[in-house]
Amino acid sequence: MIDQIIEEYKKSNHFGELLNMDLESYEEGEVLYKMKIQTKHLATPIAAHGGAVAALMDALLGVTALTVASKSKCVVSTVEFKLNFLKPVILGDTLHGTAKILAQGKRLIIVEGEITNQDGSLVSKGQGTFNAYPKEKAGL
Repeated sequence: MIDQIIEEYKKSNHFGELLNMDLESYEEGEVLYKMKIQTKHLATPIAAHGGAVAALMDALLGVTALTVASKSKCVVSTVEFKLNFLKPVILGDTLHGTAKILAQGKRLIIVEGEITNQDGSLVSKGQGTFNAYPKEKAGL
């Protein structure tokens, strides 16, 4: 069920496609996302907009939660998330996001994630809470 729901998510995630987010790999409780910073991600001539990094973190945390929720034929929605920007992200950087499940209840899933650049430098850290609900309510 994990593969089916995540493949459906990938097909319908037009926002992630717009930002060139690439879901590289996933398994239960683990995800790897990548995104190369392009001109469309910039807020200044060289620095990425924080919203682009935040979108990557939200996707990273959410899909990690989805890998466990999908076992129960559920999808997830973001309840809240916190993000720390630790280092500037600049044009040409390739970001790598990884995350892990911190806690899981019947409906709420708490996830922690990190985004590094191509040099392995930590550029942001985040934590989020996700609500699991039946996939049919999301139109999947």
